[in-house]
Amino acid sequence: DFLAENNLCGQTLLRLVSRGNAVIAELLRLSDFIPSVFKLDNKHEQMKYGPIVSDFSYFRGSELFENRIEQNPQLQDLDDEFRENNIQILSRFYLAFESIHKYVVDLNRFLDELNEGVYIQQTLESVLINQDGKQLMCEALFLYGVMLLVIDMKIDGLVRERMLVAYYRYSGAARGAGSDSNIDDVCKLLRSTGYSNAAGAKRPANYPESYFARVMVNPVFVSMVVGRLRSDDVYSQVSAYPLPEHRSTALSTQASMLYVALYFEPDILHSQQAKMREIVDKFFPDNWVTSFYMGNLVNLVEAWEPYKAAKTAMLNTLELNNCKQHALNHGQQLRTSVQSVNHFLKEGVLTSEFMLDNIPKLMNTLRECNVTMRWLMLHSINTGNLTTMSGCDLHKKCKQLRELVLVTTSIKQSDIFILLLNTAQLELKLKDMFRKMLQDKETTWGKCKAEGVDRMNELAEVFSGTKPLTRIERNDQLKTWFEQISNQITKLDYADSTSAGRKMVQLIQALEEVQEFHQLENNLQVRQFLADTRQFLHQMIRTVNIREEVLITMEIIADLSYAWAIVDQNYTTHMQEGIKRNPSLVTKLRSTFLKLSSTLELPLLRINQANSSDLISVSQYYSNELVAYVRKVLQIIPQTMFGLLARIVKIQTGQILELPTRLEKDRMRDYAQLDARYEVAKLTHGISTFTEGVLTMKSTLVGVIKIDPKQLLEDGIRKELVMQVARAMHQTIMFNPKAKVSELTPKLTLLAQSMDAFRRSFEYIQDYVNIYGLKIWQKEMQRIINYNVEQECNSFLRQKVEKKIGSKSEKWGLYGLQIPIPRFQPVDSSVNFIGRLAREVLTTYRWQVTTSYVDLLGTWYDNKTKNEVADTKLFTRIHGALGVYGLCGLDRLFSFMVVRELQGFISVVQRSVLKDRTWLEMLDGLWKTLLPHKKIVENPLKVYTSANQRANKVWPTFIEAAMRIGQIQLIKQQIANELNFACKFESKFLASGVATMNKALLTAVEAHYKDPERPYPSDDSMMMYELTSYLDGVGMGEAIKKIYITTKRIPHLSLLCFLFTISQLQKLQYSKPLCGLVSKKPTDAVDAPPFIIGMITLLHQFHVDDTNKFIEILGQYLRSFV
Repeated sequence: DFLAENNLCGQTLLRLVSRGNAVIAELLRLSDFIPSVFKLDNKHEQMKYGPIVSDFSYFRGSELFENRIEQNPQLQDLDDEFRENNIQILSRFYLAFESIHKYVVDLNRFLDELNEGVYIQQTLESVLINQDGKQLMCEALFLYGVMLLVIDMKIDGLVRERMLVAYYRYSGAARGAGSDSNIDDVCKLLRSTGYSNAAGAKRPANYPESYFARVMVNPVFVSMVVGRLRSDDVYSQVSAYPLPEHRSTALSTQASMLYVALYFEPDILHSQQAKMREIVDKFFPDNWVTSFYMGNLVNLVEAWEPYKAAKTAMLNTLELNNCKQHALNHGQQLRTSVQSVNHFLKEGVLTSEFMLDNIPKLMNTLRECNVTMRWLMLHSINTGNLTTMSGCDLHKKCKQLRELVLVTTSIKQSDIFILLLNTAQLELKLKDMFRKMLQDKETTWGKCKAEGVDRMNELAEVFSGTKPLTRIERNDQLKTWFEQISNQITKLDYADSTSAGRKMVQLIQALEEVQEFHQLENNLQVRQFLADTRQFLHQMIRTVNIREEVLITMEIIADLSYAWAIVDQNYTTHMQEGIKRNPSLVTKLRSTFLKLSSTLELPLLRINQANSSDLISVSQYYSNELVAYVRKVLQIIPQTMFGLLARIVKIQTGQILELPTRLEKDRMRDYAQLDARYEVAKLTHGISTFTEGVLTMKSTLVGVIKIDPKQLLEDGIRKELVMQVARAMHQTIMFNPKAKVSELTPKLTLLAQSMDAFRRSFEYIQDYVNIYGLKIWQKEMQRIINYNVEQECNSFLRQKVEKKIGSKSEKWGLYGLQIPIPRFQPVDSSVNFIGRLAREVLTTYRWQVTTSYVDLLGTWYDNKTKNEVADTKLFTRIHGALGVYGLCGLDRLFSFMVVRELQGFISVVQRSVLKDRTWLEMLDGLWKTLLPHKKIVENPLKVYTSANQRANKVWPTFIEAAMRIGQIQLIKQQIANELNFACKFESKFLASGVATMNKALLTAVEAHYKDPERPYPSDDSMMMYELTSYLDGVGMGEAIKKIYITTKRIPHLSLLCFLFTISQLQKLQYSKPLCGLVSKKPTDAVDAPPFIIGMITLLHQFHVDDTNKFIEILGQYLRSFV
């Protein structure tokens, strides 16, 4: 056996083919995770990343490119950030790219070893004679071609080049430090071909044969594989399609492999007319659209246009009368097939007896259905929206042929969909029945055999005279004969079904003859016994004919791999419209999804045979793709339900009056509102009907993933909720920068109304669809807010938080694939609505000369009009619109802003002060003058004034940073106040519990520092981390005392902060009515509360010694003047 474990040649080839299938799955998986920065789709990315992202032109001037980056500190910083964020994904892509090159190198090595006789008694010719060897050899070449085509279709050539260059630079290969010795070969193989699947793109010259020739494959091997594919029935599929009209369908898998293999030997396509004529006559006499590997479509009219021999060979197939005749035949066959399938699906028709008696008839019906469906799907498809090998819809001849098919057949896509639906249902029903029969085959045989023996024994007893039966005389001859028949039936052996079948036929004939010759038909009871026995023998013959080969043939016939992409584009709309009209259609769709899942066997077969570890990841990928499609189709149910819900909420809020606690009898009619309540009841019934439709679908295993209909419905409702809520937040929280009056309050009020409507509708629906509405609402609100905060905070992070490939994130996680959170295009400098809201709050509370903060009232006032600019109720409105999660998200975003301001302040100090020798000398001199701090400074006015005059240039930058930090900290404090008030009001036990826990923990920590033998939370303990999140959530965290950044010691920081403070104190004065400091002049850009809090926050980021020194110097200053 070629595939035996001890056959080294077979196992080597099998593992190679298995790896090829796994590589293709990895390429398809990665194609969904291409970082947008390598596409450079928009101007912003081109401007930002253009200087550090290059295609293969980099290799012509790598030194110049690197020098340009090294000489520009900003570019260098951006390049480092880019490397940190993308090296992981680049490594994953490079491994996939390298695996293609490694595959072809290993294939050539295997062929060389085969020719050199490394594999004993195996040669290229002997392997190709063996059935399994021939299949694997053909697949090995085919898969290499598919890899090259798939990577070119899914990952654009320029994108590949940019990724390879980036990996080359960042992995150390550019400096010769990397171990990627074959990166040059990978780059040569995968450099851009010029191919693009964009609309209107032209096919490059000599494509794809020149691309396939970049790494040469043994030409003798290629020639022999093409020869086998041309002449042999490699997969023995013709036996499953006995009719000659079905031959092209039987050989379709082989035809797709031949299509790819011919590009390795393009001379046949160009000039070998006889061979091309043979290929077309055998594989493409009645079709010109084919698919290869998981539904990649090819229209041969366009694909073979540049090749003279191939184009000429196709002329007969493409002759208009020939095309018209085939279209007419398939159109008529579709109508006939629909009628036949509908007949078999009628209740009571498809019984086990009917099935066993009519297996050939049923199989013929399935063949006709699938052949017709395949031809019509492929030849009526609009390939404009599909990823195909060519833009065949741009080709005039392609359009003409497609229109000819549509006109001649006079069918719509909905007709094909009905045939697909019904055929899938019939196939599923037959498979289930046949599997059940196979499972019960031996039991049924034994039962029928025992019943037959019992009948014969009873008749023997009747004719022996011992058992009285009406009008039956004793007959020893018949008694002996029936006993012999009983023995014959007993001897029938289940294991030897062929011999037993012949004997049963003879026994049936004998029983018919004994009834006729011995005139036993006159006795009703004897005749009945004989008829029963014959029936049991017939049933045993039927049972013998139940063979697994029928199921295998059914699987071959039912193949739908060619429609992996077609079904999504052409039939999703029909499925969704059908569900909207009749929700119970979901039950029928289950069989269609199962039919589509049979496609997964194609890439997994060899991986499974090779016992490869890739089996789980590959099966998981394809299963996830199919499950995602199932969810996409069934998402119409939640969408429709939400549409009905919107109407219900509108009636409830706008028409139905709320019942008062007391109602006068005379006004009962006014509050009855029967029409409105009837409409609500009708809409609610509609929602219940949709729910019932989904729940009728049984739990289904799609690939390796089990779909639970209840969970599917809940996930769909969650997904629709997330989509609508996220869209409402995005569209509502938009501000006009030119607006003269603040739009913040009206927008928040509008959003609060929208959120209230969603929440009310969810409360209403939960009982009718059996879900936990409040739990879902809170969970999804948390996900939406946290996700948007995460994305907004990414702009502050050097290393971005992004979705990982193949990550096992829960479906409720931020990056859950099943229920994704939508991302919308930014409308301003912010990434999303949470950033826009934060920046609008900062704009409202602007600290410049126009406003002042009154700490006693917690409110900003306009300096000129003395009116409130914004009060603490603003955060109550935000709480009403976005809930607790919204406030916590804002607080987190503001924390990142504080971090950025602090980093900017320290950067200014280091750049403007610490690198300036005169500054350092001045600070050293002043520090010595002030020592010791307990003394009173002589002539303080001169000392402090002269020092301040030198520093006046940098104070504007300092005051701006300090005021911004103070302003944000005040906002964070007000958010905390709102959270704390809400928590104490709505959940007093939580508030008191968290406060008690915090106090207890702090007491324990203090006790530890007094006595180190006392316990202290270990580093591994999550208690302090979790308690911190609780404290922030209930508004008990103290923003001013938090440490936001880690800092290094800055010389004379306390002195610098002191000079800055006294320079600003001169602009402030004490106000009795406000109980605080205010500006002396309205034009001064100093507002005391933000300034003071900004300085406190700044000093908290450094060692406590700096704060102590600052206070000492400030005290010395006061004593010196007082």
